[in-house]
Amino acid sequence: MEDVELEYAWFFRAEYPAVLRTVFLILHDRHRSEDITQEAFIQLLFHWRKVSRYQRPEAWVRRVAIRLAMRHQKRERIRSLLERETARTNVLEPRDIDLARAVGRLPRMQRATVVLFYFEDRPIAEIADILEIASSTAKVHLHRARTRLAELLGEEVDEDVH
Repeated sequence: MEDVELEYAWFFRAEYPAVLRTVFLILHDRHRSEDITQEAFIQLLFHWRKVSRYQRPEAWVRRVAIRLAMRHQKRERIRSLLERETARTNVLEPRDIDLARAVGRLPRMQRATVVLFYFEDRPIAEIADILEIASSTAKVHLHRARTRLAELLGEEVDEDVH
């Protein structure tokens, strides 16, 4: 094994338990915490030659792990909200089924923006925050989604997006 590989292996064994504990305290899910911690260390491996020269490489990997954990929590919150909203809707009208199919045909970010704006009634600023994009980018996604939905459903687009 090269010196760099040995150095990384030593660092991994020394720091993995502490980073795992940090992620677990954020997520309270042992298996998900292990996955996220491993992902952080994989990212560290790709950047090891550079990061190993940092004064505190353990802070770098911990920061990456925390960021991954926070993203996971955000995705889980959104998933949970969507599941609750879906559970509240007992029966879909035929028009709702067409709409759901049309929304499903949108690109991922446009779909997320539509769901957050129309189904969860969130303002553009909050959507931008959730999706980690600029408000102007959220507006663009919403505009493009509305245009595409209008095409798919044979309707006109209302340009009023705030």
